[in-house]
Amino acid sequence: MTNEQITEGVDPSSNFQLSTPDLQRLISSKRVVALTGAGVSAESGIPTFRDAQTGLWSKYDPMQLATPEAFARNPKLVWDWYQWRRDLFRDKKPNAGHYALAEMEKIFPHFVVVTQNIDGLHRMAGSTAIVELHGNISRDKCSRENVVIERAQAKASADGLFKCPRCGAYLRPDVVWFGETLPRDALDRAFQEAMQCDVLLSIGTSALVEPAASLPRIAQEAGAFIIEINPDETPLSQSADAVLRGKSGGVLPQLAALLKRKM
Repeated sequence: MTNEQITEGVDPSSNFQLSTPDLQRLISSKRVVALTGAGVSAESGIPTFRDAQTGLWSKYDPMQLATPEAFARNPKLVWDWYQWRRDLFRDKKPNAGHYALAEMEKIFPHFVVVTQNIDGLHRMAGSTAIVELHGNISRDKCSRENVVIERAQAKASADGLFKCPRCGAYLRPDVVWFGETLPRDALDRAFQEAMQCDVLLSIGTSALVEPAASLPRIAQEAGAFIIEINPDETPLSQSADAVLRGKSGGVLPQLAALLKRKM
């Protein structure tokens, strides 16, 4: 992909300033982590979790549906709500920020995306080194054994749900619900990457949701350089080493193009 392709369609008003020493710190990095949040997906039209429900679902509180208890009480209701959300995601495509991160993976010796998003758009854009902290809405897993099950292997149920071919329990979306801990493997790798990286990019995240919000601090304590990319101020803004104000879809393509010219 050329620099022109990377920046195609980018809002020219999203220019940013990165000092020469800060740019050199990024250029010389061997290990880079990109921590992404809902702001990155919002630019692709992905509704945030707390966006108002519409139509049939307007009378439900999403925070009351995304729990193990809700699934135990009424698995059909929760399954149908997630199917509705999957349908909302179906025609969404990666934006310029997603593609720029995929390009950066080719630039640096070690580049990992640690994402709080469940939409799978990073992979669709071409990123391959991805840690999905909150799971992926396109996958199903056994509600009892907690292992991913391909839909083709599942047993269809008369109530429109699917059951695990091994134990017979209902399948559920492979996402983290309220009251659940993050997947151990994903969380361990995220902390390991944060402790070992030279630079951490915090992109489109509120820096409020734990444990992801701790990753920049952990990285900084281990000696990493922290760059925040966000149109709004967050709790991270005061401690970040550099702050680039703007949406990821505007800033990241320009940053990737700059890196390709300099490296």
